[in-house]
Amino acid sequence: MTSTDRRRFLQAAAGLVATPFIPSIEERQLLAAQPTSGPACAPTEPATDFPCGMLGKARVSRLICGGNLISGYAHARDLIYASRLMKAYFTDEKIMETWALCERYGINTMVFNPHDRRAVELYRQYRKERGGKIQFIAQLDGQPNGFERGMEEAMELEAIAIFLVGNLGDRWSREGDAGIARLRDFVARGQAMGFPTGVAGHELRTVRVCEQHGIAPDFYVKTLHMDDYFSARRPDQTKDVVDNYAVDNYWCKDAQETIEFMRSVSRPWIAYKVLAAGAIHPRRGFRYAFENGADFCLVGMFDFQIAEDAQLARDIVAACAQRARSWTA
Repeated sequence: MTSTDRRRFLQAAAGLVATPFIPSIEERQLLAAQPTSGPACAPTEPATDFPCGMLGKARVSRLICGGNLISGYAHARDLIYASRLMKAYFTDEKIMETWALCERYGINTMVFNPHDRRAVELYRQYRKERGGKIQFIAQLDGQPNGFERGMEEAMELEAIAIFLVGNLGDRWSREGDAGIARLRDFVARGQAMGFPTGVAGHELRTVRVCEQHGIAPDFYVKTLHMDDYFSARRPDQTKDVVDNYAVDNYWCKDAQETIEFMRSVSRPWIAYKVLAAGAIHPRRGFRYAFENGADFCLVGMFDFQIAEDAQLARDIVAACAQRARSWTA
């Protein structure tokens, strides 16, 4: 692909964000209920100096594009059609348009599971045929052929890092010695292959178990969001996050404890679910995560959200030069 062709493709993808957006009555009510929600942030020109941190040898944008929407797995509370809607919306072309918009606005990294064969083939096509440069972090769940194959697939695709999916991180962290051994083995295997290797969790227990037992991942992927949105956890909901999937309306139930504990952890922290699966405006969610210690925010984004999200992240990171937890990446 020539540089001219690639420029035309990026310009065409960027044009998708120019259509005026008029919120519905329901959306206006929800936005009005959010403290200091403020007006929408106007899209900007492409970023040439997007804030970044380092994971291993890779320079990573502080806003990372999530992969659940692209793979069709969407947290939806009690909406039973959401995953089918995501799969219908994210056609092959739409996925590549989304990646192109990320690049246009400075987001240089995204996440997907290399067991997702469709995502793998589209990523190869995007880079080879479209001239895309976006890099990726591999989220591994051990299926269907174990971690070894997943790590090999990540190596073949030149992933810049890998991490253990949060559901397994949470499960193993509460299984005693056997789970601790699995966590240790995953981290050791990934690092032996040369990957910056992380562990994800919805529960702070996952991070604590690693720290207390001398497991030394290169980074953590831990949920963080405030708890004042409309569909937030009710007082009678006391289950761990991974036991709450019947109606998944919370993803971090230990936010303040996480903030305080992570101040003592010197490893990079990628915060995820910072918008509570779309219930929190990014102006508030990004600020809460970055001001309280996250080094990166991993966020699922539709194409029409990318320009605004990128500008908000740029502005908020710039305003967070001084914070209680030092930048660790």
